[in-house]
Amino acid sequence: MFELIQATAPGTTTRGTLDIPGLPDTRLPYVVIRGVEEGPVLLVTAGVHGAEYASIDAAYLLAGTDPATLRGTLVILPIVNPSAFWQRSIYVCPIDGRNLNRMFPGRVLGTYSERLAAWLHETFLSRADALIDLHGGDLVEALAPFSIYVRDHEPSRQLALAVGLPHLIASESRGMTYEVTRTHGIPAIIAEASGQGLRGAGDVDLLRQGVRRAMRHLGLLAGEAGAARNVTEYAGLAWLSAPASGLWHPCVEAGARVARGQPLGTLRALDGRDLQTFHAQDSGTVLFLVTSLAMNEGDPLIGIGVPAAQPAPVVTAGGEVGRLEG
Repeated sequence: MFELIQATAPGTTTRGTLDIPGLPDTRLPYVVIRGVEEGPVLLVTAGVHGAEYASIDAAYLLAGTDPATLRGTLVILPIVNPSAFWQRSIYVCPIDGRNLNRMFPGRVLGTYSERLAAWLHETFLSRADALIDLHGGDLVEALAPFSIYVRDHEPSRQLALAVGLPHLIASESRGMTYEVTRTHGIPAIIAEASGQGLRGAGDVDLLRQGVRRAMRHLGLLAGEAGAARNVTEYAGLAWLSAPASGLWHPCVEAGARVARGQPLGTLRALDGRDLQTFHAQDSGTVLFLVTSLAMNEGDPLIGIGVPAAQPAPVVTAGGEVGRLEG
């Protein structure tokens, strides 16, 4: 990354694509916007999941930032998982069937996704002063906008509060882009909005404006980050997974508040018989919801933000609760 920054004259923008050593036919687009004055380096990534389109659109819009307004450098990687993007792949990279956002910091001698994660982590993530990884609900997910950070890392929490999405999760999950917080102490968050393959202008702008607030918070842009926004914080994300393949009929919507014991949806067999009705294990907010009728065994069904005042349950498939974030 430093080589790209040095190749960009102060007050200018450079764009191009990068070939990744050891990963043939993998070309990543990039944009480097270098301010006239030196300052922090913010890395913005998107397309870790290739069909989360609003996040990719937001990254490309940020590429239009005027370098004359910057103190420091904005580096943007708008599509970091190109094979998933071109194949419109849900959740996983089609080359090895792995979820890239469970692979960080990666393995140099691992599978394709592990090697891609290792290159991204070493070349970009670990060399930034802060990371914002843009996401959203995948092609089959409705989503209430939220951010995630490593629990108890206050600089990351403050970065997420500056972005200002309405829901904020403190996470202990491993293998995501924000693993760089644990390996290098770098403030890093995942910010999510939109889903179901949609690219609504409101959701795209929510992410774009959130990053710009973060840029003011970090000192890349002049001015205050703005008044504190109404952000609800959660101790974790409790999620339900399918115990069997079947037809999924949710009865709540993304963003809904649910109470302990409230029905969330029913999984039915192909002949229409009810297999299982799922209920909320704790009160909270539905932050993501799979909207696909087709459901495979082990697929996520729903994720509920559990407020900090109550423990976030950890249970597994079979109508039980587990964790799936990002």
